[in-house]
Amino acid sequence: MNLKIALVGNPNCGKTTMFNALTGSSQYVGNWPGVTVEKKSGKLKNHNDVEIIDLPGIYSLSPYTLEEVISRNYLLNEKPDVIINIVDSSNIERNLYLTTQLLEMGIPMILALNMTDIVRKRGDIINIKDLSERLDCDVIETAAVKSEGCTEVAEKAIALAKTRHKSKPLRIFSAEVTEALKQIEAIIKADKPMEHSDFYAIKLFERDEKAIEQLNLSESAMQKITAITETCEETMDDDSESIVTYERYQSIGRIVADTIKKKASTGMTTSDKIDRVVTNRFLALPIFAGVMFLMYFVSVSTVGAWVTGWANDVLFAQIITPGAENLLLSLGTAEWLNSLILNGIIGGVGAILGFVPQMFVLFFFLAILEDCGYMARVAFIMDRVFRKFGLSGKSFIPLLIGTGCSVPGIMASRTIENERDRKMTIMTTSFIPCSAKLPIIALIAGALFPGSVWVAPSAYFIGVTSIIISGIILKKTRGFSGDPAPFIMELPTYHVPGAKGVLIHMWERGKSFIKKAGTIIFVASITIWFLSSFNWTLTMVDTSNSILASIGKIIAPVFAPLGFGNWESTVAAITGLIAKETIVSTFGVLFGFAAVAADGSEIWPLLQQSFTQLSAFSFLVFNLLCAPCFAAIGAIHQEMGNGKWTLIAVGYQTAFAYTIALIIYQLGLFFTGGGFGFFTAVAILLILAMLYLLFRKPVVPSKTNKKQLTPVEEL
Repeated sequence: MNLKIALVGNPNCGKTTMFNALTGSSQYVGNWPGVTVEKKSGKLKNHNDVEIIDLPGIYSLSPYTLEEVISRNYLLNEKPDVIINIVDSSNIERNLYLTTQLLEMGIPMILALNMTDIVRKRGDIINIKDLSERLDCDVIETAAVKSEGCTEVAEKAIALAKTRHKSKPLRIFSAEVTEALKQIEAIIKADKPMEHSDFYAIKLFERDEKAIEQLNLSESAMQKITAITETCEETMDDDSESIVTYERYQSIGRIVADTIKKKASTGMTTSDKIDRVVTNRFLALPIFAGVMFLMYFVSVSTVGAWVTGWANDVLFAQIITPGAENLLLSLGTAEWLNSLILNGIIGGVGAILGFVPQMFVLFFFLAILEDCGYMARVAFIMDRVFRKFGLSGKSFIPLLIGTGCSVPGIMASRTIENERDRKMTIMTTSFIPCSAKLPIIALIAGALFPGSVWVAPSAYFIGVTSIIISGIILKKTRGFSGDPAPFIMELPTYHVPGAKGVLIHMWERGKSFIKKAGTIIFVASITIWFLSSFNWTLTMVDTSNSILASIGKIIAPVFAPLGFGNWESTVAAITGLIAKETIVSTFGVLFGFAAVAADGSEIWPLLQQSFTQLSAFSFLVFNLLCAPCFAAIGAIHQEMGNGKWTLIAVGYQTAFAYTIALIIYQLGLFFTGGGFGFFTAVAILLILAMLYLLFRKPVVPSKTNKKQLTPVEEL
């Protein structure tokens, strides 16, 4: 029989690090049933019959956020065999709030006291034996980042699951509350005998709407419970939820005081000292800009470029392509098959795979920034900026996730309670360059801006600036006006990232990209090859007379004002809707990046002949900001809930991208001596219109739109 172990803990408690340590590479990612929030699970190393489920990070089991609803429903309905509650021991009082709630669920539980290396470094002493006795569950010291104690926790959890020893609620409430809870529990058992009666008694006392809905007790039972709750509230002169919260923290405070001996404070901690600089009101943004600049510069222009250069110049140009060509010649295969394999498959897919090293370098740096605790600070820093423009810092979390892929970034917007902020975040998340756009950035930077240090980093800052501009403009419209939702988060202690966790994180992101290259991009490359190799009578022809060319030439004039009015660039931009990487594979098929020219040099000049530096940058900006890939559009539709809002989102993204690209190209052309023309005047008018939208007075929201459903209420 398979055992299920649920990992539960606060955000930034080291839960993901422990999950990686326990499962290694045997992980798989999906979505929670009926909800678009990522679900991670995997097999415990050396135990194929033990499944580890990584639940979303939560602060409590109250149904205020989607993560809390998911975690609570999983624990109540899926009935894991045991819970490993991961507690950040450097912030134990805050973390134990969730622990007290988990104990009330009656599920066997082990407490993993994580980050104990930080506690020891501080000089604090935790009496593990006393803490275990007070909580009535096993407590194991761990340092997941160093893989210390993880194996012991897993073994203890397996042993506990086999004994089926259920956890017991702590005696933390006053006599009045305890009596009220006993009466409510008796009513629940009489009306509908069930598991988790301790947990549900507290939730009904707190007037938890989800619990009331799930239990569906009789009307008479609910009337009795309401009367008991009101009597207790009257006696204690407070509302029931506040009473429970206060008494939990009172009890936790006593447990902490009795079991932890803290070293006398001698000043600020190392994390505090770093934060004085990193989160400083004046230095925070320049430091963040510097970090992101360095990350993209190293990933695209230096280390990543060297490895990618070897992959393109040596691996594909000198080994794979000539080898495949010689093999096909020796076999005497048909011309169309040679073209399909060399130009379609190797040219298309190879053009993408050549940029994989740069992606791995970028993912490596992102994993380090996330694991050390800096990215949590970035959300805090950006809250200051976003709040001035009408957005909450919560909106930056999906943007951080979107650096890997826009789809989970868009899905992550469901954690934003404010409906207006949520829709605005969905509309702007794809402005951040995702991993699929990195090959486009690297391609343009390498071919048109060799040796440049600013092109790759500018892509990220153009995305952030576009989000800020969009936030200001949209917040001043009737559909998005209103104050941003408050943003509160806990900043984890800085720590040195674990090499294993960083490498696993890097591999997980990179693997998904390679998988896409082997499926979606493979099919897209073959399709593009067919359309670019045959005419409407299905006769094999020169590319310029192909089906793709005829379609591209019709649409190309639309993009002429942006500087790339040739059919090759047009069809590349359109195929980017399938997957953004397909833009590169389209050029790979059309320009033969996998092949070599007659003189033996690479065919970069063909791309250079299609663009000037100005038109290439305009092309880059348009494809960074325009409508995302079909998968991301599907995620937008799912999150928006209807087709109208999806069309609005995609239409806004495309119009915004066209506007910015037109302004860049036309004004750039004017200032470099290209003269003043009709579209120069259009660009100036667009700038004036944008300035008006940025600085006009906001529209007051209509009264009918004041009530907004939260994402949880929509479930």
